[in-house]
Amino acid sequence: MSSPTALFHSLLETTGWSCLAPAVQCMHAEGSVIQASGEADVDGARHAFARLLRRLLTLPEPGRGQHIALTIERHATHEQWTRRFARGCMRSTLHPDGSTSLRERLGPVALHFTLRCNDNAIDWQLHRVTVLGLPLPRALCGQVLSRSGARDGRYTFDIDVHLPLLGQLVAYRGWLEIDHVR
Repeated sequence: MSSPTALFHSLLETTGWSCLAPAVQCMHAEGSVIQASGEADVDGARHAFARLLRRLLTLPEPGRGQHIALTIERHATHEQWTRRFARGCMRSTLHPDGSTSLRERLGPVALHFTLRCNDNAIDWQLHRVTVLGLPLPRALCGQVLSRSGARDGRYTFDIDVHLPLLGQLVAYRGWLEIDHVR
């Protein structure tokens, strides 16, 4: 069996890994299991369809100053991320999807991102969405802004998802510090 590979390091090795902030490198490259904790502000539309879709995709519910605990489990072919917010538990599986691309599966939806190093951070640029393996027309994919960076020596994240006709599905931003690495 292969040993766990740090997915982000392997995808960004030739396109700027060394330019990333130390906190970003640590979060995305150390150990086979990482546990981190911090705080997040979560926003999103409050209507019933947005709440239902967040529940289906295991996205967190809105609330400011939520405690967040992250566990990243690295396997030979993928990483399993579990984010426990005060108002929800979000699980996703991340796989390589080309030389600098990443596929993140949330329930029946897979988001396909191109990763770019920019200003000591990682920008995740959405280029395709599939539902149950079938491609979603680009006009229905909406806009996903995602950035992993650092501030004051802490790992930071800023995610904002808008869908056509729905508005803001979810936005969460905050910080994490690594508690334990195995």
